[in-house]
Amino acid sequence: MEKELLVEVRNMSKNFGPTKALKQVNMKFYRGEIRGLIGENGSGKSTVTSIIAGMQQPTSGEMFFKGKAWKPQNMVDAQKQGISMVLQEANTIPDCTVAENLMAGRFDEFSRFGFINAKKMNEEADRMLESFGITNIHACDSINQYAFEDRKLIEIVRCVSEETEVFVVDETTTALSLEGREILYKLIHKLKDQGKCVIFISHDMDEILAQCTDLTVLRDGDIIGHLDRAEMDKPNAVQKIRYMMVGREIGEAYYREDYDSSHSGEAALLIQDISFGPIRHFSLELHKGEIIGFGGLSGCGMHEIGRAAFGLEKLESGSVIRNGKTIKTPLQAITEGIGYISKNRDTEALILEGSIQENIVLPLLPEMSRRTFISPSEERKRSDREIDAFRIKCNHGKQWVNTLSGGNKQKVSFAKWTAKGSEVLIMDCPTRGVDIGVKQAMYALIARMKKEGKAILLISEEMAELIGMADKIIIMKDFVKTGEVMRSADLKETDMIEYMI
Repeated sequence: MEKELLVEVRNMSKNFGPTKALKQVNMKFYRGEIRGLIGENGSGKSTVTSIIAGMQQPTSGEMFFKGKAWKPQNMVDAQKQGISMVLQEANTIPDCTVAENLMAGRFDEFSRFGFINAKKMNEEADRMLESFGITNIHACDSINQYAFEDRKLIEIVRCVSEETEVFVVDETTTALSLEGREILYKLIHKLKDQGKCVIFISHDMDEILAQCTDLTVLRDGDIIGHLDRAEMDKPNAVQKIRYMMVGREIGEAYYREDYDSSHSGEAALLIQDISFGPIRHFSLELHKGEIIGFGGLSGCGMHEIGRAAFGLEKLESGSVIRNGKTIKTPLQAITEGIGYISKNRDTEALILEGSIQENIVLPLLPEMSRRTFISPSEERKRSDREIDAFRIKCNHGKQWVNTLSGGNKQKVSFAKWTAKGSEVLIMDCPTRGVDIGVKQAMYALIARMKKEGKAILLISEEMAELIGMADKIIIMKDFVKTGEVMRSADLKETDMIEYMI
């Protein structure tokens, strides 16, 4: 039986200045499919879907939705007509309730004579959450009290309604807990079974192969090829997809190949009996030349430990010590050679409305200043060196960070601390939202840092990443350390899971 065409893109191009993000792209999306889109950062995946969803306009080309010309004015317009998109980064409204976030743009449905019936709106918001199987989030609560993972679930609920015909998922699973991912997977398969279309963007090959019915590969703004389910099930599918993505063979050696967990023995960072919020009496000693990993499920406390180590949390008791000095603020941490790559990239790690150069040199400004004057040529030199080293895809260092793909943003997050020469790196989900080639390069960088004597706290929700890179892995559950495993060729994910649940 022939599938029904739902969305068609014809000869679409999109230019950002001299950069050609899309080059005469042609794509078709059908009812009853979960279409995976995969490619390196900057390949055009998010660009084409954001145009379909009304987030931006194409430079040239045309689109059709249900057989009619499709020219949405914005994302709200597109969502009302049946195409919605949930983004990789945070897109909730702070300082509002959960209900106000869910009903944004729909307040007129709950108002009379200019007054909003908050009780009615909260009841409807709670019903919506429950219909998705979400019972731990409540409509009347402030959005601010929920973690990044929960706010992402709220966005998903806001995006999907009975009118939704096409649902675009742009790298969203990287921002979800394991429980949140299961909720999303059930949702997209339900939409598929209802004859809707899901466009699913992910860098996770296992996820793509497990969830999608079809797959399209992009590279440098072009469509490289398409695989149906039968081709995706072939034994050589992963190798074929990787080759299509990067145009060359990528070996299997992503992680460290050694099992040497030795270090210098010299302490680089001391976390001494700290207590704050739900964290009680936590201690840790990180040595030069050591990678300590943190693993656990959502809400286990590992992200909070990383924040505390950088001075982002106010401690009730205990202390964080570096070079014999107590770290109480991020400025003190930076001064003492500590760098922090935040999981919440767009809100904590980067200045989006700043240039790549400004972001990279930001931690360097105190040492670069001479009598309050900073040499523009030195700024440019330091920045260009990191841009070249990380192969950041951009026109020049003056380009704004908010114009970059997610993976290139993450490269900037890394670059500012390597430019600074930080001796202690706190990495919270450092490879979130980056493609396979960039991941490989970042793992090589982390391994090199260890050999150079740098000390690394690697906080990750990917167990394979922890097993592949860390010398020692600390497992947390309910804000308490529940287990500790050492690097070993025999270490398996099941050895860690027993401490998590």
